Amino acid sequence: MRTMQTLTDTAALARNRARATVDFLHQRARDDLQERLEEVNRTFTSAALVTPRPSLWQGFPAARTVPDAETLDLAPGAHDLLIHDLSLHWANDLVGQLVQSRRALAPDGLFLATLFGGQTLNELRVALAQAETHVTGGLSPRVAPMAEIRDLGGLLQRAGLALPVADSDTVRVSYPDLPALMRDLRAMGEGNALDARLRRPTRAAVLRHAAEIYAEHFTGPDGRLTATFEIITLTGWAPSADQPQPLRPGSATARLADALGTTENPRDIPQD
Repeated sequence: MRTMQTLTDTAALARNRARATVDFLHQRARDDLQERLEEVNRTFTSAALVTPRPSLWQGFPAARTVPDAETLDLAPGAHDLLIHDLSLHWANDLVGQLVQSRRALAPDGLFLATLFGGQTLNELRVALAQAETHVTGGLSPRVAPMAEIRDLGGLLQRAGLALPVADSDTVRVSYPDLPALMRDLRAMGEGNALDARLRRPTRAAVLRHAAEIYAEHFTGPDGRLTATFEIITLTGWAPSADQPQPLRPGSATARLADALGTTENPRDIPQD
C-alpha cells in the first residue's frame, strides 16, 4: 500500500536497475571511495557494503554485501567499516538509513556514503517543468528531490555519527541532444522511479518543447547540451571514547589574539 510519505516506487526502481549497465559515474564514485580508504591509517577487518550494484565492487574485500533495502540486513555493532554506495538519493527514509548504518558500526567504525546531491540534473528539471507547464498546464514529478549538501552534515549528527563531513564532486557531462541524456540515465538505472510520477507515456509535444528549452538555455560553447551531476560523499564515525572531543565552551587556556600576535579589541557591551 502506498502512503503519502513514499518518495520512491521501489518496484519501479528495481526494474530500472535490472536493465542498467555499469556506468562511469558509479565507477567514479567507487574509485573515489577506494582512494579515501587508502588514505585512512586503519586496517578494516569486518567491512560491510550496502549497494544495488555488487558486481561493481568485485575484488573489494567486504565481509558482507547487502542491498539498499528499507531495512538493512546488518547486525548491530558488527562492522568496523560500512560503505553505502550511491543510492541514498532514492531512500524513502534517508535519516533511517543513516541511523541503521550507525547501529551496524562498532565503536570508532567508519561510515562512508555517496549519493547524488541537489544540483544533479538541475538543467533537466528546469526544461521538463517549463515544457510540461506550457504544453499541458500541469506539472508531474520527473526528477527526484535530492538532498542539499548544507543539510547533510546535520543529518549525520542526527543519526549519531561523530566527526561528520559532507563534500561534493560536481561533474558536468555533455550530450549531443536530450534523447542521448535520457538514454544515459536509463543505462545508469537512474530513470524516473518516483512514486508520484506520471503513469502514462509523456506526450511527444512535451519532450520536443523540453529539448528546445534545454538547447536554448543549457548549451555549451561546443553546441552540446550540458548536464550537471553532483556526487556528495558523507563521512562519519561511530562514537568512541578514543576520538578527539571538542572542548567545553569557556574552557580555553589561551587567547586567540596571543596566538595570532595581535592586540585584542573587545567590542563595547551596551548597558541596559
